[in-house]
Amino acid sequence: MINVTVSGLSIYPVKSCREVKQNSAWVEDFGLKNDRRWMVVDENGVMLTQRKIAKMCLIQPELVENGLVLKTISMDPLYIENPLANRKVIVKVWADQCQAYDAGDEAANWLSRFLLIKCRLVYFPDDEFRQVDLNYAKQGDKTAFSDGFPLLLISQDSLDDLNQRLPVLVTMSRFRPNIVVKGCQPFAEDSWKKIRIGEMTFRIVKPCSRCVIPSINIETAEKEEEPIKTLVRYRKRDNKIYFGQNVIADTNGKIEVGMPVEIIE
Repeated sequence: MINVTVSGLSIYPVKSCREVKQNSAWVEDFGLKNDRRWMVVDENGVMLTQRKIAKMCLIQPELVENGLVLKTISMDPLYIENPLANRKVIVKVWADQCQAYDAGDEAANWLSRFLLIKCRLVYFPDDEFRQVDLNYAKQGDKTAFSDGFPLLLISQDSLDDLNQRLPVLVTMSRFRPNIVVKGCQPFAEDSWKKIRIGEMTFRIVKPCSRCVIPSINIETAEKEEEPIKTLVRYRKRDNKIYFGQNVIADTNGKIEVGMPVEIIE
């Protein structure tokens, strides 16, 4: 009998910047609390990610009371207060237009200096609504600034399988999951449809197709051949590379590392 448990929890307060690992997390309608509620945008309000600016992986966000601190080796830390509602702007995440709050000139200048591009920082308001793709979700399922789904799940066993094929090991951080589980067969999560963690149930709704981001070395911001080169050999389907599963929670609640994972379907 398999004994699957939660082995890791992570949030990414600023889209495409570094992760914040957690021992427990509150699951809310947007996903894990504080996950991807901030985003860097260009002068036209369009999202910026590591796909275009790999250096974003060197920025470490830290959640503090009433705001956020941004840190990177080459610059002084910057404290950013939660933006006010009177700074409303329209921003774009892929094809979706969202209302957001601008974080001000100081944050914009700090990020522009580090990333070497004119940009601004914005916040996704509590009362804004961004519908998840109805081809995979229900009406009312929502997300903030994630690419498309509120949660991403990957098994440690799948990463272990990948690392056995690689010349140099990679960490789970490259794949940016929210929930990591262990104790199953590699890629068992591909076949799951519904799971229970604690009192909550989660729908596994769509395989996650991967872009260039896992090939970025998060310590140097340099693009490398692996792990994409190896994933192409055995995880490519319909001209896309799949690794991990997009997930939607049915209810709100708390999850913790070590909790058992029940495979319902």
